Amino acid sequence: MAKITKDTIIGDILDIAPQAAPLFLEIGMHCLGCPSARGETVEMACEVHGVDADELLEKINDLLGE
Repeated sequence: MAKITKDTIIGDILDIAPQAAPLFLEIGMHCLGCPSARGETVEMACEVHGVDADELLEKINDLLGE
């Protein structure tokens, strides 16, 4: 699996790694199935939720073994 970046779409991450869902829930992204959430990039979601994108990416990539 390729490394997840700020430009990766949330929906794509959840499709290939549903185990990452709790990381998004932790940042307050509770509507993971809604169209806007599934179409946002990691960077966009982090901006909206006031989260450091680099920290979230580190957690996601650690979870995925990247």
